[in-house]
Amino acid sequence: MGWTTVDIPSQSGRLAVITGATGGLGYETALALAAAGAEVVLASRNDGKGADALARLRAAHPSATARFERLDLASLDSVAAFAERRLAEDRGIDLLVNNAGVMAPPDRQVTVDGFELQFATNYLGHFALTARLLPLLRRVPGARLVNVSSLAANLDSIDLTDLQSEQAYVPFRTYGMTKLAMLMMALEFQRRSEAAGWGIDGLAAHPGYARTDIIGNGPASRGLRAVLWRITKPVLLPFSPPAGQAALPILFAATSPDARGGGFYGPTGWRELRGPTGTAKMPARALDGPAATRLWETSERLVGVRFA
Repeated sequence: MGWTTVDIPSQSGRLAVITGATGGLGYETALALAAAGAEVVLASRNDGKGADALARLRAAHPSATARFERLDLASLDSVAAFAERRLAEDRGIDLLVNNAGVMAPPDRQVTVDGFELQFATNYLGHFALTARLLPLLRRVPGARLVNVSSLAANLDSIDLTDLQSEQAYVPFRTYGMTKLAMLMMALEFQRRSEAAGWGIDGLAAHPGYARTDIIGNGPASRGLRAVLWRITKPVLLPFSPPAGQAALPILFAATSPDARGGGFYGPTGWRELRGPTGTAKMPARALDGPAATRLWETSERLVGVRFA
């Protein structure tokens, strides 16, 4: 049968912050954590969707402690404001799940800070958020950081000379690069946590081929990958797991005593598209330590925040 939400240990007394939690994987993660007793912060950019998600969660679990907080990861000012509110609360964070993302818009878009949209939303905003929340994570023994990656992380490498896709914007290639960056960030976080004694575990997970809005609506990209997507999507989507099932690797990384810092978790079925939760295959490029160090240092410079 495999690991399920029934296996989640009690989360009573724990505070979890989940980005992109108004739908899909983020909402299912928040729902399961709330059911296990955690206090959850649903962090997302859309106030209307936030109110709806909160209402659905409370309808499912009337005794849950949950709230919506606005967070636009494409804006470093929004990330800073969100972190300042958390710091003002002066409460440790047990779990940070970096989940929010956008997938392969057809044309290159730039954020208010001048960054390419996918790079900013999927990776750089999460990097800045984690750096700013580090003091609150360090307060809690055994706190965890879980970065949500993707099977797309296997497709591309990190081009440190063109992180903004200025030289060439290929929508799905850029998406894959951001998801590889999320995985590399989790591994580098674990290395730095061990070296500096932060006491926080850095983990990553991927959902396989999940039936969520981000899959159903995209990617609307051009080129051969877009053609293949349009052909295969109607065939594959009916067989893909729903968001609740696809969120299990994230929840395993977030809560299981068997999950370890530096671990990468996902479905263990054919090509990791679906199946029981277990250890995922690590892309070789994710293990490039020198590249991860350069990416980390470049990211600190871009966001103007350093990990204490």
